[in-house]
Amino acid sequence: MNAKGKLRVAVIGTGYLGRFHAEKYVHMEDAELVGVVDIDTERAQEIAGMLETRPFADYRELAGRVDAVSIVVPTHSHFEVSRFFLEQDVDVFIEKPMTQTLPEAESLIRIAEERGLIIQVGHLERFNSAVVALRDILNRPMFIESHRLSTFKGRGTDVSVVLDLMIHDIDIILNCVRSEIKSIHAAGIPVISEHVDIANARLEFASGCVANVTASRISMKNERKIRLFQRDAYISVDFSSHEITVIRQNGNKEGGLIPGMEIDQRCFTKGDALDDELRSFVRSVIRRESSEVTGQMGRDALKIALSIMDQIRQTSRQFLSD
Repeated sequence: MNAKGKLRVAVIGTGYLGRFHAEKYVHMEDAELVGVVDIDTERAQEIAGMLETRPFADYRELAGRVDAVSIVVPTHSHFEVSRFFLEQDVDVFIEKPMTQTLPEAESLIRIAEERGLIIQVGHLERFNSAVVALRDILNRPMFIESHRLSTFKGRGTDVSVVLDLMIHDIDIILNCVRSEIKSIHAAGIPVISEHVDIANARLEFASGCVANVTASRISMKNERKIRLFQRDAYISVDFSSHEITVIRQNGNKEGGLIPGMEIDQRCFTKGDALDDELRSFVRSVIRRESSEVTGQMGRDALKIALSIMDQIRQTSRQFLSD
């Protein structure tokens, strides 16, 4: 904490998303942005100048100067940078995917547990107002279908679309179903980048629930929707418009689009999911309480994403050998 009792924070990586992290921290009453870090010194100086903070070229210069950090560097550096700060007794926010490998994620979790530190993983959609509202509606879903489609933007192509986009829906589905996965069937292909750009996975859970998950970053339009079916309702969530549509059986309902069914459409205030996410992290650090999206949750989503990628590689090898 600084002399005014504010949490000393820094952002490691000032690319597209890192800049937004820094901007959010600047406007928090409980935090002080003490610096931004980037190996591109001109970029670090530019963002630091905009936000009236200090630029750094090497994250190790922040040792002893911060209480918490946002790690928004390329995925291949997540483990190295996160481990450094955890070993300095600094709480960390790690953008998704948490790490490149499962052992890396488990190592970070172990270090944090041993030192009593907090890890929060950047699964942003958990803070979408429609997803937050879903908690009060959902009751043991048995079939889930999600589509996360995006036009090509060039960002995130250092990893597959599974780790870039699909992992958001994997995290949401795991949080909704809360059951072990029995089997995974997946397929995907690279189209523009060297990594898989479009993928589909079928997840079968021990509870009996089945989820069909599709992600693409080479689509003609942007779409972020998830549909959930449970015994008493069909629920559709549109992440972009922050809308939830719930259709339930109602014997007293006559006429309408679906006879005997009641349609309830709710629209939620858009809000600022990134601001909510980072405020949640700061609050967890100050209060020393578990984060909204823990390291273990980030590890669980990563495990499924990596299993999907293994399935895709196996399917591709079989296809090429036929």
